[in-house]
Amino acid sequence: MRVINFAHGDIMMIGMYLTYNFFTLAGVDPFASIAFTIPLMFLFGAFLQKTFINRVLGALPQNQILLTIGLGLIMSNTMMFIYTSDYKILTTPYSSSSFNIGAISISWPLAISFLITAAITLLLYWFLMRTDTGQAIRATAQDREAAQLMGINVKRMSILAFGMGAALAGTAGALVSPTYYIFPQIGSTFTLKAFVITVLGGMGSIVGATIGGVIIGVAESLGAVYISSGWKDVVVFVLFLLVLLFKPAGLLGKSKM
Repeated sequence: MRVINFAHGDIMMIGMYLTYNFFTLAGVDPFASIAFTIPLMFLFGAFLQKTFINRVLGALPQNQILLTIGLGLIMSNTMMFIYTSDYKILTTPYSSSSFNIGAISISWPLAISFLITAAITLLLYWFLMRTDTGQAIRATAQDREAAQLMGINVKRMSILAFGMGAALAGTAGALVSPTYYIFPQIGSTFTLKAFVITVLGGMGSIVGATIGGVIIGVAESLGAVYISSGWKDVVVFVLFLLVLLFKPAGLLGKSKM
């Protein structure tokens, strides 16, 4: 929707803390908690869009960047105030379990996360491509003025899209919470990776983002195994720079003539 959101990782962090609360207070499994996380994070994202981001849609991109950075700082510092900066850990019976395929060891929680993510990605792709609301969102993303002339409520579509983005980010937080430490500043790491994946795959392409995410994940894993765990991020960014050098629009992006 042409919104430069530097609070995306912090929204994911909120999802991780929601999952932590559901697990510690109600005993809800982290993967099952997405049934509660999705609607709550959707409402949170819709609130952010309607209250703050709609006001800067017509402003300079720098204003969007500053606004979302500020919102991210508010989120992370609020969580620090409530939970302190101590690391939280979700310990489940399967947190450290794995299985082998040949000589490859695969983590069970990461494998489950991958399958759930694949299913959600397919559902999102179907929604945007096959439903009237999804097509209205795509039309708004392509040209807000033209979409409005066609009778589309562009503000409503923006709220719906940002709410869905927040719900997906919160879901990601729930899915990785069994395998990651949870702390207020974790969002910045994932924000950076999200931008790398988006640009690598091609702006506005769901398929491209999916392929970019898989490439980044595989590159990190291979870099950690064959080079060093401290160099895995370097491998990712070298790969990212090579793609930008030879295909600046991303793997599935289209350059504007």
